[in-house]
Amino acid sequence: MTSLRKLGSSDLEVFPLALGGNVFGWTADQDTSFAVLDAYTAAGGNFVDTADSYSAWVDGNSGGESETVLGKWLAARGNRDDVVLATKVSQHPEYPGLSAANIRAAADASLRRLGTDHIDLYYTHFDKPEVPVEEIIGALDELVRAGKVRHIAASNISAERLAASLEFSDREGLARYVALQPHYNLVSRDTYEGGLGDLAERTGLAAVPYYALAAGFLTGKYRPGTAVDSPRAGGAAKHLESERGRRILAALDEIAEAHDAPVATVALAWLAGRPTVAAPIASARTVEQLPALLGVAELNLTEDEAERLTRASA
Repeated sequence: MTSLRKLGSSDLEVFPLALGGNVFGWTADQDTSFAVLDAYTAAGGNFVDTADSYSAWVDGNSGGESETVLGKWLAARGNRDDVVLATKVSQHPEYPGLSAANIRAAADASLRRLGTDHIDLYYTHFDKPEVPVEEIIGALDELVRAGKVRHIAASNISAERLAASLEFSDREGLARYVALQPHYNLVSRDTYEGGLGDLAERTGLAAVPYYALAAGFLTGKYRPGTAVDSPRAGGAAKHLESERGRRILAALDEIAEAHDAPVATVALAWLAGRPTVAAPIASARTVEQLPALLGVAELNLTEDEAERLTRASA
């Protein structure tokens, strides 16, 4: 049985891999999404991450498709209490921004789509610096007091705005962020390490990194001279052009071979072992992609292996 990890200062305990819901209703249809969710939870997974805007960028979609699929799955399986459900506010086309009125309206819309009376972890998806932190935290605190949200978190926020939010919560005795969702992986370290990561460590926040596999690059499937059929292939393949990217792949290959493990599992294991990280986020559009992700729960890198990857990605 895989040990669950405590999420920051909250009472939530989560599997060491958060299943990304961005593909539900996009590259995974409803039946495939249900199969992926079933396989993830059957393996002990309990942490599902989505957003109200997924997947508004797809022609014919309007946003909320992922939440709708998730809501139908939760209703069909009757397992709401077994799942730590995270979603986000600020980017839905009909509910843009972080004004107090919009946060309230967007939360209610998410609850309807998810078919539940509460969200376990509610993120501000992208910070809106034009909105005072006092207004944002005040609105989120209302949701917590109303029982609609258990805990609050932030994604895509500067260290300065995060610090101001935490200070306001502490000063006024209001709901306080317990987690942070940064862009963070072996090829993107400066997006978290430094000011933001140091602040999270100082204030007891858990990190739940997105793009944990760098749009697929850290799965090892992108190699010189290979073509990959994926909507994200262009972004992932660019890392092959840098000496650093090739150096990271070489180190991943060696360690993966030593453990007889997929490259993706090793990349996730490095991330899961970093200071403050509770659970990296990764998505699977097919059941076949899941084992390499779930393997992070069982793979323990040696100190030397973790350090080799840290040096290769410096």
